[in-house]
Amino acid sequence: MAKPTLDFWFEFASTYSYPAAMRISPLAEAAGVAVRWRPFMLGPIFKEQGWTTSPFNLFPAKGRNMWRDLERTCGTFGLPFVRPTTFPQNTLLAARVALVGLAEAWGEDYCRAIYRAEFAEGRTVEETETIAGVLTSLGLDASAVLDRAQSNENRSQLRAHTEEAQKLGIFGSPSFVTADGELFWGNDRLEAALNWARR
Repeated sequence: MAKPTLDFWFEFASTYSYPAAMRISPLAEAAGVAVRWRPFMLGPIFKEQGWTTSPFNLFPAKGRNMWRDLERTCGTFGLPFVRPTTFPQNTLLAARVALVGLAEAWGEDYCRAIYRAEFAEGRTVEETETIAGVLTSLGLDASAVLDRAQSNENRSQLRAHTEEAQKLGIFGSPSFVTADGELFWGNDRLEAALNWARR
């Protein structure tokens, strides 16, 4: 009998997607739920709302609270946290590489490594050198992977993912969508999403 499924929609620039990405695999395995990692870009979704940057930058009080809350959240789960110097970062290339990896066996490890680089080590993941370093640390040919990530087919796939997210009504990251179309938003809704998926 096939496992119930849960789609994990994430943007590498998203703060709360960091703890979600680090927690989802063991929680899903314990729940007997299969997870599909779905990278997408928040930029076009924010643009539709008239936003030119993260709402955490647009609303300073909200942003200050978010950084402190994220620090507390990471502490609760034993995750290291370093606030990135640049926020939000341009994670287009990182997401394109994720699509290549998620079609193969190394994708989830890569996604977690990018989140660690960004939010645990304070590195700039919008830089090609950082992404290449992550790929090399996973034993991959960074140059070959980066070439594949920049192919027209792969670029189109990421655009299609983002358009699908928009059609699903996704407005933020992380988001979780069950097979019956229930949408859960936020790291703090991960357990509820898994419970719904296995109903």
